[in-house]
Amino acid sequence: MAEIKKILVANRGEIALRVMRTCKRLKIKTVAIFSEVDKDSLFVSYADEKILIGPAPSKLSYLNQDFIIQKAVEINVDAIHPGYGFLSENAAFASKVIKAGIIFIGPSAKSIEVMGDKLSAKKTVSKFDIPLVPGLDEEIKDVNLAMNAAEKIGFPVLIKASAGGGGKGMRIVHKKDEFKEQMQRAVSEAKNSFGNGAVFIEKYLTKPRHIEIQILADQYGEVIHLFERDCSIQRRHQKVIEEAPSSLISNELRNKMGEAACNVARSCNYHGAGTVEFIFENNAFYFLEMNTRLQVEHPVTEMITGLDLVEEQINIAKGNPLRISQKDLKINGHSIEIRVCAEDPFNNFLPDTGVIELYEIPSRKRHQS
Repeated sequence: MAEIKKILVANRGEIALRVMRTCKRLKIKTVAIFSEVDKDSLFVSYADEKILIGPAPSKLSYLNQDFIIQKAVEINVDAIHPGYGFLSENAAFASKVIKAGIIFIGPSAKSIEVMGDKLSAKKTVSKFDIPLVPGLDEEIKDVNLAMNAAEKIGFPVLIKASAGGGGKGMRIVHKKDEFKEQMQRAVSEAKNSFGNGAVFIEKYLTKPRHIEIQILADQYGEVIHLFERDCSIQRRHQKVIEEAPSSLISNELRNKMGEAACNVARSCNYHGAGTVEFIFENNAFYFLEMNTRLQVEHPVTEMITGLDLVEEQINIAKGNPLRISQKDLKINGHSIEIRVCAEDPFNNFLPDTGVIELYEIPSRKRHQS
């Protein structure tokens, strides 16, 4: 098995610090990379070593793949943890890291590539008979053909960017005469956001819940799920409140969704930590996508399982088998994560900037009457 004594965290802020704290407990040295604007940040001072990676713009710093890898090689880093965002779901980066002789703490480049495109992901998981939202399983560019397809599916429909995420390149169409304009907007936004204008069409479910399953998979084909998170409360397709477990999911359904999530991982020979997202409506669930990384909301899963997901990622990256089995896992309690969003409440809650004037950390004390 591989030995990991030093990890470079190719990220910043909260997630960089999160990874480093686990590494410190495991007595693994950490390396922080930082842009000029982050030089006084907590994650930089917390690391054992630090490297100035460039100026503030991400393209010149945190997204500068070759420079990051070059520096990692120079200081004899054993592994790179990508965190979430930035390069965490970049197949080319994962491949370059491996070619440089460094362990990538995450899945293979192939798994990232397959699951990074919604259409290829749907085709891949379909081999395991996993339920999919009714719609087209291929990209479509001709507006008239797309409109005909939408009529067959039945309005309302959802136009989605194949390479998308975070609500970019996504449009809900309620009736036929809106379709052409909304498709043009979806294609344009997808091109600008992802450099890929490919879109596809699905039936729009009007009252769905967003349920995601955390999985762990080792490099020997063993896969387990760590139950679900309910991320249904969102604003502009961005999660606001996440809880684990969901109050709507029965044990029987939990087992079915968990096994489906494990099969999604198996379909692309996945290893590492990942999240399989489903939409749930009328007691039925449908595969949405897979996130091939750690997610922002992973702590709510840690709190109900007692596991440290970063530690499990490192263990898997070393080439070790999973240390726990499905039967070992139990749900303990209930956990909720609430994101603090910078918004303007007087302007339809649009994203905004400002200064936090008061912040009080919730107390763990119980109030008795």
